[in-house]
Amino acid sequence: MTNNARTAVVTGAGSGVGRAVATALLGAGYQVALAGRREQPLRDTAGAHDSAFPVVTDVADEDSVAALFDAVRDRWGRVDLLFNNAGTFGPAGPPDEVSVAQWRACVDVNLTGSFLCARAAFGLMRRQDPAGGRIINNGSISAHMPRPGSAAYTSTKHAITGLTRSLSLDGRPFGIACGQIDIGNAATEMTAGMSNGAKQADGTMRPEPTFDVRYVADAVLYMAGLPLDANVQFLTVAATTMPWIGRG
Repeated sequence: MTNNARTAVVTGAGSGVGRAVATALLGAGYQVALAGRREQPLRDTAGAHDSAFPVVTDVADEDSVAALFDAVRDRWGRVDLLFNNAGTFGPAGPPDEVSVAQWRACVDVNLTGSFLCARAAFGLMRRQDPAGGRIINNGSISAHMPRPGSAAYTSTKHAITGLTRSLSLDGRPFGIACGQIDIGNAATEMTAGMSNGAKQADGTMRPEPTFDVRYVADAVLYMAGLPLDANVQFLTVAATTMPWIGRG
């Protein structure tokens, strides 16, 4: 670790997109705080990297998020990048079969968790010296179009777009940039079942293509590497032949 190394926080860093992005950032010379609920997967992501800092975190819990960013500040003094990635698919089914508790659990992780992390990062970024930083939110293809039976997940991902725009506007006076990456069918544990069949808008089940998650990491590295006077506001990366453009 070096004093002038850029510092990043990646949530949901124990698997999938979060692990791929965290690994890419470490490879690019970042100091990376790895946040997630389970310690061992975070340590697996960290591997032998001295610049990795696993921090067990529940993004839906205000005190846990505050402790994460306090630990990063104490260790490295600043935050240059937040990749707001932690999320859950939530309940599946028609709205009347989704319990209020299930709805709230999905909102707590996907939306409130993203806000809590952005709030904490924003507070550090505007007050650190030099001030500024970048927040990249993981939206989803579902920030554009829903899948059947996904009211909770789709609602949270549409809301992430609003959060991204608000952070972009509110960050202007402080040199804080915010962008969003919307990912369609990257090959991870969460999407493993899609090759066997995913429910389509017409009610049929069809296999869907996936693509290598490393290309998501490449895209995030590009977004993160821009100077703070330039910003990728929204970027969509998806399997070329996935059916999302034709949903409905």
